[in-house]
Amino acid sequence: MTNKRTEFEMEQINSMLLSEFERYVMEHLQWAEQIPKGAQVIFLVEGDDEFNQWSQHRGTAQVEEGQPVVYVKIKGLEPVRSRIKGLEVAPVA
Repeated sequence: MTNKRTEFEMEQINSMLLSEFERYVMEHLQWAEQIPKGAQVIFLVEGDDEFNQWSQHRGTAQVEEGQPVVYVKIKGLEPVRSRIKGLEVAPVA
């Protein structure tokens, strides 16, 4: 039995993908040139049919007349890890 994700969970996934996508684009500016200005970007995640159906439905519903649509297929994500280089703990007196 498969548990369907809630709308909130789908929105959280989409928000996380948007954040990661923006970071990727900032690090690979030449890649971003493939995306037409003002395009509706719809994320697809390899192997996640439930999210992909939700994303396509949600994304296409927001497209304005004449607006270009781009599908960005996410093939995988690295594990989340801290970017902190060092820590110091200072006791409170």
